[in-house]
Amino acid sequence: MDLNLRKAILSNIATNDQSQLEETIVDAIQSGEEKMLPGLGVLFELIWNQLDNQEKQELVEALEQGVKQATSG
Repeated sequence: MDLNLRKAILSNIATNDQSQLEETIVDAIQSGEEKMLPGLGVLFELIWNQLDNQEKQELVEALEQGVKQATSG
């Protein structure tokens, strides 16, 4: 069976409005379930592909800070 997870995730959110997309993100993060990670990855990919180089740099800097906070004592 050929399962394209990316296409399945995009299909599931194709008609979502901003509120529904935000709810999807918040629910995925708050649930803490590992099975939600691929969906968040697809959403991150969509965001990344819409950013210009300056915005990508800002996102990477924010990510770096988040990693530091999450891994500090």
